[in-house]
Amino acid sequence: MATFLHVAQVAEALAGEASRLKKRAAIEAGLLAAHSSSPSGDVVSDDAGRFCLYLAGQPFAEADARRLNVGGALLSKAVLSVSGATDAALTAAYRKHGDLGAAAYDLFAARDLPGAREAGTVPGVPLADVAHAFDSMAVARTTAVRSALVEGLLRAMTALEAKYLLKLMLADMRIGVKQSLVEEAIAGATQSDVVAVRHAVMLEADLARAVSRAFAGTLAEARMTLFHPLGFMLASPVESPEEAVARFTEAPPKPPKPAKPKRRKKGSPDDLAALADPAQEGLAEDIEAEAPAVAVHSGEVLAFLEDKYDGMRAQVHCGDPEQPGRVAIYSRSREDITLGFPEIAEAFSHITEPLILDGEILGWNYTGNDGRGQALPFAILGQRIGRKAVSDSLRAEIPVIFMAFDLLFAEGDLTLPLPLTERRKRLEEIVARWQAQVTAPLASPPPAPKPSAQGGLFVGHDAREGIAGDSLKPVERLGRWVLSPSQRVSDAEEIDRAYRDARARANEGVMLKAANSAYLPGRRGLAWVKLKRELGTLDVVITGAEYGSGRRAGLLSDYTFAVQNASGELLNVGKAYSGVTDAEILQLTEWLREHTLEDRGHFRTVEPLLILEVAFNNIMRSDRHASGFALRFPRILRIRDDKPLAEIDTLARVEEIYQSQPDRPAED
Repeated sequence: MATFLHVAQVAEALAGEASRLKKRAAIEAGLLAAHSSSPSGDVVSDDAGRFCLYLAGQPFAEADARRLNVGGALLSKAVLSVSGATDAALTAAYRKHGDLGAAAYDLFAARDLPGAREAGTVPGVPLADVAHAFDSMAVARTTAVRSALVEGLLRAMTALEAKYLLKLMLADMRIGVKQSLVEEAIAGATQSDVVAVRHAVMLEADLARAVSRAFAGTLAEARMTLFHPLGFMLASPVESPEEAVARFTEAPPKPPKPAKPKRRKKGSPDDLAALADPAQEGLAEDIEAEAPAVAVHSGEVLAFLEDKYDGMRAQVHCGDPEQPGRVAIYSRSREDITLGFPEIAEAFSHITEPLILDGEILGWNYTGNDGRGQALPFAILGQRIGRKAVSDSLRAEIPVIFMAFDLLFAEGDLTLPLPLTERRKRLEEIVARWQAQVTAPLASPPPAPKPSAQGGLFVGHDAREGIAGDSLKPVERLGRWVLSPSQRVSDAEEIDRAYRDARARANEGVMLKAANSAYLPGRRGLAWVKLKRELGTLDVVITGAEYGSGRRAGLLSDYTFAVQNASGELLNVGKAYSGVTDAEILQLTEWLREHTLEDRGHFRTVEPLLILEVAFNNIMRSDRHASGFALRFPRILRIRDDKPLAEIDTLARVEEIYQSQPDRPAED
């Protein structure tokens, strides 16, 4: 019987090991130990699967839609209750580590008898008991029940177990292990082909099940299931049409050994995108090896160009014959966002062939662009993002469509290794076949009308016709599926012209995709590039700073900044944490501590003396800041030691840039 102490001990060893080979060997040994500890003899052990699942930071399999529904506040209260520590002690420990699990370790170690439990006098909590508690948390209807379950586990655990239980529940293990490495260890421990292991995990989205299959020798029997997100392929930025053309027309020289890259704070917009699906890093390599190489031809661009829309990247799963009418929509962060876009789910529920589509959810003006429809600015769509339920009024006020640009699964097979030309051809055929049926009204369909006392006057009306309060009025069912326009380009002049046309249509820029590129989940490579020119930059002053987490724990690394209005009053316009080096963060932390005006614990206000130059994607009107504006995806370009406070940019300059944006919302 394997215990969670076994998982925690292996995780702790991995956290302190830099060698990838040694990490893999440690996981293999731990997996074999978990497997051999099963009392079931030659039957494949569930504990072996749980060991790998938990080590990869997953309480449940990816295909399992359940969630623990426990957050930092609940877990912090549980730590305080079980450890008997004070709020001040927990705050200090968290400030030290930037990690609740590591903070709990310090508090729990002080609670335990010196070394007794860590020495093995307590065997540890069985993995089956942890799994049962997780199952109960997922279905618990109250916070009190979930809190009791968490506390029950923590009271039975050593400090080391508590550390990694909390990390697991927060999905933040921080042990330097990606799922791809766990998959390699599964292959090594079971003497299986690593490609077969990864393929089984991708098809069924269940790491524990893949472990069982690997031990049983049934990896080849894995079959694709819908309703679990695949990784999204990502694009690399370019600064000019000429640079974009160079990516596709010049064979790159053999690169020198790269220098160690500058590390950025986890969570910056670019880094989040780059790490959108680290679990499928190895899978992308396997697909790349299987797919044809990206052709490079001197002087000729073999690429498709599309507008880059400023919406919400999404993946649609639909058409499963075993679950008729079911539709799932996933965000780039692999979150199920179906409830937030009910009209898209309703529209795609009419499709009866299994499909996985990649594209963008856009706010849509059905009368714009000469009656053909036009994307609404992100500032408008943003009002719908993150909602669990959407009212009819909001649904009618901000209509949405799904703009499709890639096909990931069709006719029972994944299409990832196919070249883009083939995927695009199949997608066009599917859209032509189904587009007319993928419709939904502005308002949600009312219930079916009941027969009247006069002999059923309204019985003949379709249950989906009529808007609430007007059941006799036919409902216009609007198309919700648009195929992203695509064109072949031949030179930088065409790309530049297409970019200007895209901006005139209020889109962000353009995408350029190699015609024969495979779809690589979670990979940001050279096969897809994006051209987005910055609006400009602003000189701003730091007014506040927050402590970071993880590697930046104990450092002031998140900076709130402001511009000045006509009377010299400072008004915040955003917060940034990317673009500065580790050395600069150390210097900034020391300076900001010395110039603190008010220490609020995690956040402190500071003297407005330090000037930054920041870039950004665009500017939105926002009630979040006193300025009435918010910079979207701000990035620090440099520290302006050469500028005094009097020379920072003004609110009028922010307004000027905002008004210059072709994609700003229309205003009265």
